[in-house]
Amino acid sequence: MTYTHTIVGAGIVGLATGIKLLEKYPGAKILIIEKESGIAKHQTGNNSGVIHSGIYYKPGSLKAQNCRTGYKMLLKFCDEHKVKYELCGKVIAAVNEAELPQLEKIYDRGVENGLENLKKLSAPELKNYEPNINGLAGVFVPQTGIINYSEVCDKMYQLLLDKSVDFRFGEKVIDINNKNPIEIITQKQSYFSDYLITCGGLYSDKLAGMTERDLHFRIIPFRGEYYKLKPDRQSLVNNLIYPVPNPDFPFLGVHFTRMINGQVECGPNAVFAFKKEGYKKFDFSFSESFDSLFWPGFRKVARKYWRTGLGEFYRSFSKKAFVKALQKLLPEIEENDLIPAAAGVRAQACDKDGGLLDDFYILENKNILHVCNAPSPAATSSLAIGDYIANKVLISN
Repeated sequence: MTYTHTIVGAGIVGLATGIKLLEKYPGAKILIIEKESGIAKHQTGNNSGVIHSGIYYKPGSLKAQNCRTGYKMLLKFCDEHKVKYELCGKVIAAVNEAELPQLEKIYDRGVENGLENLKKLSAPELKNYEPNINGLAGVFVPQTGIINYSEVCDKMYQLLLDKSVDFRFGEKVIDINNKNPIEIITQKQSYFSDYLITCGGLYSDKLAGMTERDLHFRIIPFRGEYYKLKPDRQSLVNNLIYPVPNPDFPFLGVHFTRMINGQVECGPNAVFAFKKEGYKKFDFSFSESFDSLFWPGFRKVARKYWRTGLGEFYRSFSKKAFVKALQKLLPEIEENDLIPAAAGVRAQACDKDGGLLDDFYILENKNILHVCNAPSPAATSSLAIGDYIANKVLISN
């Protein structure tokens, strides 16, 4: 059988792309190939479940555009299909005077990105939202919410099955022959398709490299480690508390997130992972570590941010140091308030010059489209990304 469209990757971006393809191309015969035993096993299923507002992203960027559009699409989808979510809002807090100019920039960026009813908060007003917070000033973002993205994916999966989409689980794509039709080769068999879309997350560079020569980026895995507040200390946090992020580093820093199940996550740090799917401290792959460590761009990143990197690794092995970082926002927190939580791994694209790609990056070549960089807020943006891809596919066909 020759499929009209094949999607590699059954995370939320791959599933949302399938949903949008069927909306715009009802006669499509779609195949989704996934190397794991089921859907949403990696970045989608290992995050805190935040519905992002779009306040941080550069106006006009793919992140800004797709986050705001995807936000509306996501809420509509959840309302239609009865997926639980809550728009609880969050506060972004500056803890010292040096952070105040950056906090002002974030507020202005939010306004420019179309966010309404943002509130600038004084120190006493911060306490009205989060009584235990430390901060000189803040911004309240009412659009931020919480959700379980695995539940969103479960609903997407069922809708795709109902539309006769074929799924192949436990099959890893090992090669792609760019001919007409395209041949997608797994360790079990070959499939043929008029159009191919890869949404490989941590392995998006490997998939892109099967059809594109001399890729200018590599995916560098960064593990984010979390703690959870003990049940009797969850009252320390009402909703979500975020720091003012470092504008030079595309990670938000340690923060507090009330999840849809009532638990409160604290973190993450951001440490280099010695394996692409390295969720544990001592997970290791020689070949994957070699690929990352000898990528010229990563060596430049390491030289530039080595002090930051050492601090992240120190917090990884020192609970006391992790707590000290958390205490900048929540001084009352203590070591015995925390219990270990699951980790996630962020797929961060790094170019040859040492730039950490901050925007979504999609690579197109005739009838093949690779989603190469889709970190947070990709889950919030997933339906908008799927819509963007579906429009590209229709134009190409």
